[in-house]
Amino acid sequence: MVNKVFATAAEAVADVPDGASLAVGGFGLVGIPSVLIDALLAQGATDLETVSNNCGTDGFGLGLLLEQHRIRRTISSYVGANKEFARQYLSPAFYTPAGVGTQVADGGLPIRYDGQGGIAVASKPKETREFDGEAFVLERAIRTDFALVHAWKGDRLGNLVYRETARNFNPDAAGAGRITIAQVEYLVEPGEIDPAEVHTPGIFVQRVVEVGKQETGIENRTVRA
Repeated sequence: MVNKVFATAAEAVADVPDGASLAVGGFGLVGIPSVLIDALLAQGATDLETVSNNCGTDGFGLGLLLEQHRIRRTISSYVGANKEFARQYLSPAFYTPAGVGTQVADGGLPIRYDGQGGIAVASKPKETREFDGEAFVLERAIRTDFALVHAWKGDRLGNLVYRETARNFNPDAAGAGRITIAQVEYLVEPGEIDPAEVHTPGIFVQRVVEVGKQETGIENRTVRA
């Protein structure tokens, strides 16, 4: 029986090198592996490439690494309310595969976000093949050096259970990492998790750290007058 438990988050991320790629679970403030991210912040790794739904929020999660310019490149689908992410995203010119083969690439639809000018778009055509008379574009799977995820419960073998909306992108991130590190609120012994309740099997997880109960913040607090 392989015991995958590490005593501290610092030990679990100690070997993450400069230039590493990371798949990181969570959405907004929910299901963020914040203890592992804080440990990585203290560890000092830089020039990182992250794959996450967004890049954290201001002052929390991946946003902390972003503020210190420790993230070289990020693959994200949502900028959200992270002002620093928006500032870094909008300030320079950059190349993007979005819009290739459309009017955007032809210059027919100039894009201006903040008065700084348009976006230069360039990319090699993606490979396409035809199956049963229909064209398909080749999209490669995302594979990263490490993955950081948050789970509600896990055992020493790495089997994980996510709670409610904290499940979000954590299972996907866990499956993408060559070395997946999970912070769990509650650590239990093998056999204490019903196999039918396991969301991520231990075969996908190499390291587990118990971090105790984590509170989820409120992104936008609104009250009635």
